[in-house]
Amino acid sequence: MTEETVQQILSRYPHHRSALLPLLHLCQQEAGYLTEEALRLLSKRLGLSPTQVVEVATFYDMFHLKPGGQREIWVCHNLSCSLLGAEKVVRRFEEALGIGAGETTQDGLFRLKRVECLAACGIAPVVQVGAEYYGPVSPQDVAQFVERLRAQSAVSNQGSAFLPKADG
Repeated sequence: MTEETVQQILSRYPHHRSALLPLLHLCQQEAGYLTEEALRLLSKRLGLSPTQVVEVATFYDMFHLKPGGQREIWVCHNLSCSLLGAEKVVRRFEEALGIGAGETTQDGLFRLKRVECLAACGIAPVVQVGAEYYGPVSPQDVAQFVERLRAQSAVSNQGSAFLPKADG
């Protein structure tokens, strides 16, 4: 993270402590997760206690305090998704990947995460990989979904139109 980038972010906030979220994102982009050193530096830079920084970092699903998979598979399990089979989808992902929700595959390629809400009830049950939403996803879709993600990851770590995306 360059000082110039940090200054650009800080310049948008009259109170520097308000820049915590964008700076957490920036730190996570660099290492793939929030290192203890990054949290300590942010604390000092923004005049916050280390506890305050960790509280924010652990509140949001999007931040990680330990290394995880190169690709995150998020399955919404809020009301609409749960009523339409999200728990079965999660179980199928666990079987297909050989891990439990919240864990990372041994090859470091995928982390499976059950999340509270992806704000896409109209396509429930919904799965998010990177910035892309997929839905509705059925338990029968999961094996092929994982196969396509593996193939896509073998070609590139970037998202693409390889998987059918949710309309909208």
